Parts: sequence; structure tokens; C-alpha cells
Amino acid sequence: MLTLFGDPTVWLPIVFAGLMGLSILIYVVLDGYDLGVGLLSAVATPEEKDRMIASIGPFWDANETWLVLAVGLLLVAFPIAHGQILSTLYIPVVLMLVGLILRGVSFEFRAKVRVEQKRLWNRSFFAGSLMTSLAQGYMLGLYVMGLEQTLGTLAFAGLTAICLSAGYGFIGACWLIWRTEGELQRKAVAWAQRLLLLVVLGIFAVSLATPLVSPRIFDKWFSVPEILLLAPLPLVSGLMVAGLWWGLRRMPAPGDAFCWAPFAAAMGLFLLAFAGLAYSFYPYVVPERLTIYELASAPESLLIILIGTLFVLPVILGYSILSYWIFRGKARALTYD
Repeated sequence: MLTLFGDPTVWLPIVFAGLMGLSILIYVVLDGYDLGVGLLSAVATPEEKDRMIASIGPFWDANETWLVLAVGLLLVAFPIAHGQILSTLYIPVVLMLVGLILRGVSFEFRAKVRVEQKRLWNRSFFAGSLMTSLAQGYMLGLYVMGLEQTLGTLAFAGLTAICLSAGYGFIGACWLIWRTEGELQRKAVAWAQRLLLLVVLGIFAVSLATPLVSPRIFDKWFSVPEILLLAPLPLVSGLMVAGLWWGLRRMPAPGDAFCWAPFAAAMGLFLLAFAGLAYSFYPYVVPERLTIYELASAPESLLIILIGTLFVLPVILGYSILSYWIFRGKARALTYD
């Protein structure tokens, strides 16, 4: 059975790398917008905070499932990489987990405490969102830098921490354009316009740094015919940014037409950025050190895990799709009755 589709030491690591990458991408987009909503809550009125949190209420907890799945796949499919990456990034990982816990606790408590205590938990919700976003951006920067910790790489990680947080804020604003109305929707348009510039800066910084830190990646980008095959990525990204800028200046449209378009375009922009990173680092899990083929678990173990994943993944997808269908439309008042 293992040899049914060819050499299992080749195709099984590719399958698990693909599943892990898919889980990370879905997490970044889905949990990215609700982290962004948490960040934007700092500049909203108390009434707007309630409506913003109501817009993510049915989804935020399930969105984090994709992070659990991604880390679980890394642990069982590439255990050595799991140890090396997480040990190097131990401090930001701990900060991220503290931030996620603080978000969860604040989300529940803010709806159940007395009015005079609600401000504390609103601030805690923002703080948890900020900690999580900055930690993830910092980890992204260090990963792009090959997990090397020097003054230069730490400065770059700091830049990516700020820019990824801005990216989450941007996609969160696009979500609010789609799921809210009135004054809050108009504010979300303004937030998205301002944050788009930082998103472009972050994508440009990572795109510039990635080929410079590795001769191998430089050759993958600028050799012929690879440069011709990759040319659509920056071109489409540029067109998408221009389209977002043009579209946001015309939002909200009469009759709330195309209110979903900024969020869809933001997802496309994240997808293109992720595709560029995946292409650049393949086949390495630990950048420029160890590949997916060197680090993969035994084929027999991977096959058993794959069978389990093929049952679990459709359930997660189905639940997510169902929840978004049931709670479609504009956000309503969040209640716990």
C-alpha cells in the first residue's frame, strides 16, 4: 500500500508539508481577522467594541483550531523540526500562548462582569491580541532569517512583528467592512486605508530579505526560467494592492454593494505572500539546514497519521463552513442568554 503512489519517502513528506502549510495559511487568514478586530478595538467606542466582538463571536474560537492542527502536524510528521524551531522561538511562542489565553478569558469575562469592570477586560482583550500578533510576526521574521539571532535579524524580526500586526489589523478592518454597517463600517474603511501601507511595507521587506539571506533562494528567484514563472506573483500582488486602494476609496458603496470584496482581496494578498514563502523555502523545514525528507517520521507512521487526518480535516472544514453559513450577514448584538 505504501508504494501504491510511488516512493513513500518522497510523497508522504510532501503531503504533510502541504497539509501543514494549508493549516497555517487558513489560520493566518481566519484568526488573523479576529486578531485584527481585537487590535482595532483599542480605537473604537464602547458601543463599537460590542459590535466588533459580536462580529467575531461565533468564529474566533474555531479559527484557532487551525493553529492546533498545524502545530500537531509539525510535531507528528517532523518531530525534530518541531523541537528545533520551537526551542529557538521559545520566548515568542510562550508570549503568543499567553496572549491567546488572555484573549479567550477576556472575551468571556467582558460579557459577564459589571459595567465598571468591562473596560479592564476590553483592554485585556486588546493586550492579548497585540501580544499574539507581535509574537507571530517576530517568529516569521526570525524564520525568514534562518532562525539566526543577531542584531540585524532581531531588528528585522521586530519590523515583521509590526507589519504582520498591521496586516492582521488590515484584514480585520476588511472583515468589519463586510460584517458591519453605519458609522463603524465607515471607520473600518478608514482603518483599512491607513493599514494597507504598512501591509505593503511588510510584504516588500520580506520579499527583499528572503532571497538575500540565502544564495539558494536567490537562484530560485532570479534564474531563468524561474524568474519568468514567478513574475505573475509580484505583478498580481501589485494589481491587487492597487485594486484594494481604489476600491477602499469608494467604500461603502451605495446599497452596501461589494462590501465583501476588500476581505476577499485581502485573503488573496495573504495567499500570494504565503505562496512566495512556500516556494522559497521548499523543501526546507528548518531553513537552509534540514529538509522535509530528512526530518520526516517513518513512512509507516506517516501513513497512519494521514488516515486520521483525512477523517479529522473534513470535519474541521465542514464545521467551519457551517458556522460561517449559519452566522452569515451583518453582525448583531452579542448575548449570552
